Amino acid sequence: MVKTPEELALMRVSGKLLASVFDMLDMQQMIGMSTLQVNDLVEDFITKDLSARPASKGQYGYAFVLNSSINHVVCHGIPSADEIIRDGDIINLDITLEKNGFIADSSKTYIIGNAAPAARKLVRTAEAAMWQGIKQVRPGAHVGDIGFAIERFAKKNGYSVVREYCGHGIGRDMHEDPQVMNFGRRGTGAKLREGMVFTVEPMLNQGTRNVSTQSDGWKVTTNDNKLSAQFEHTVAVTAKGVEVLTLRKNEQLAL
Repeated sequence: MVKTPEELALMRVSGKLLASVFDMLDMQQMIGMSTLQVNDLVEDFITKDLSARPASKGQYGYAFVLNSSINHVVCHGIPSADEIIRDGDIINLDITLEKNGFIADSSKTYIIGNAAPAARKLVRTAEAAMWQGIKQVRPGAHVGDIGFAIERFAKKNGYSVVREYCGHGIGRDMHEDPQVMNFGRRGTGAKLREGMVFTVEPMLNQGTRNVSTQSDGWKVTTNDNKLSAQFEHTVAVTAKGVEVLTLRKNEQLAL
């Protein structure tokens, strides 16, 4: 769905607030914290400091404000008081925020302490793959261009791309059209138009792309128990190209 200039202005507000959540998390020492403690910290920050709403809480019956996915968990990990973040882990925190009726969505994989070089390389490559996809965003391009760029970059660096989950349009609803796959062919799929807003969110695995949903109905893990990393931004198609609505303070546009 194409956003009006007024709607896009409101989405910028939501995106900026969500970016500040990650700026706050960047300053935390997470070793020894439970994922539930991180969840509660984020909920307090969104509701009290930002006067906004954590959009994931209550969506599809989900009880928490974020997904916390450690090591071989690909996505949708559920925060728990029993799950402790340890030195050497990688953890993806996926967070949504609603303000003035519009939702922003972003995620980052954090390297915790003295993670192994192979884990660090995976995380760096997943972030770079996201930017490879974002670089394709401009009026007249296709969503297939985004997926093609992501998968080509991932494979060139020795990683596989999860196919079961993808980016999505976003606005008043968390999930809108179009779907933005992390694989594809150039020139295929929906054509991008100025005012479209969606997420770009590749998930890269060290091993095969095969994944399974666990018995809790949420947590998705790699079948071979190898590491997975994800990054996500909410972006808007502009007349000149792309605007990253959830860009954080310590990031530069990698375009």
